[in-house]
Formats: sequence, structure tokens, C-alpha cells
Amino acid sequence: MPRPDLRPLPVTRSPIRRLPQLFVGLVLYGTSMAMQVHAGLGLNPWDVLHQGLTTKFPLSFGVVTAITGVIVLLIWIPLRQRPGVGTVANVVVIAFAVDIALALLPEPTGLAWRITMMVGGIVLNGIASALYIGARLGPGPRDGLMTGLSARTGWSIRLVRTGIEVVVLGTGWLLGGTVGVGTVLYALAIGPLTQAFLPFFTYRTPAEPVAPETPDANPGTTLAA
Repeated sequence: MPRPDLRPLPVTRSPIRRLPQLFVGLVLYGTSMAMQVHAGLGLNPWDVLHQGLTTKFPLSFGVVTAITGVIVLLIWIPLRQRPGVGTVANVVVIAFAVDIALALLPEPTGLAWRITMMVGGIVLNGIASALYIGARLGPGPRDGLMTGLSARTGWSIRLVRTGIEVVVLGTGWLLGGTVGVGTVLYALAIGPLTQAFLPFFTYRTPAEPVAPETPDANPGTTLAA
């Protein structure tokens, strides 16, 4: 099945079209994270780590995500990865967005509302991922870590992503982060959801062909937070 070309493009190309899409995607991504936190039914691996760290340090969820993002960016240096506008925006915008959303969104009281918020958060996360990835302004810190390790080791993206997320999830769980049905649902759904929404939001140049799908080219491997 064909897929859009997601390689980064210079920010000077159609900035009026792409920059707003990037920022809207990142704000919605932070909002989706807050929805899953409030639902309390399980988070994605990186957010399990972020939540676990908030139980050990007097820092907000957003600040922890930003600090984690900066640390991951430092690991980019030996991996020879280059950040883009979207990379820096990823660290800053999501940190603010998730804290604001956590403060403004009501916490669901009944199980039905918690399930609704969890599912809504996962679907919104897929839409937000497609928006910010489709802007093609540079990968998020965790994306670059994954692709950089893959390039340096020769291992597949899928294998590297699985290894990173197992370590992150296990560490977050030991620190007190929430692991549950939402964690499993996120892992199963985020790839297909992002794949489904990407064709609607990916910026394409006029002469740019649609690249063929490859077995290891799964947009679900790209996570903003």
C-alpha cells in the first residue's frame, strides 16, 4: 500500500501552511496525553515513565516531559542526528500543552467516562501524530533516538522501537507510572490510527511522488512525546 513521503523539508517551504499544522498537532498531542492521564487506565510507555518520574520529583508532568526530551536530544549527539524546527517545538509546546490540559480538563468519575476519555485520547493522539508528522518539519526527540539507533546499529526500526519502549515502560512502571488496558490499546491502535490519518495531513510538494510502502515503514513508530 502506498504511503506519503515523510522526509523533512526546509522550514522555508510553505511555512504558512506547515507551521500552524505543526503547532496544532503538538497542542492536540499534549491534550491527548492529558486525557489518557485523567482516564487512569494506562498510558503509553513514555508517559508511564513521565508519570513515574512525577512521583519521585516535585515537577509537573509537562516539565518532566520537557526534561526527558532534552536528555534524549543530548543522546542525539553521538548518533549524529540533526534537530529541526519541529524537534525543538516538540519539546516546548507539548510540555506547556499537557500541563494546561491537565489543569483544564475535568477528571472523569465513572468507569464509562474514564473509558470514553481513554479511547478519545488515543484517537486524538493518532490525529495529532499525523498532523505534526505530516508537517515534515523534523522528528521529535524520541523519534530521532529511534531512527538514530537504527542507523548506527543496523537494526530495524521495529526492533529498536520495541527495545526502547520495553526499557522505558519497565522503568516507568517501577517508578509508579500507570500501566493498564490503555497501555495495551495504545500499542495496538496508534500505528493504524496514524497510518489512516497521515494521507489527509501530509504536506506534499507538487512533483513529489508517493513512496511505496516497505515492511519496516510504520508511521506508528513515530511518537511526539
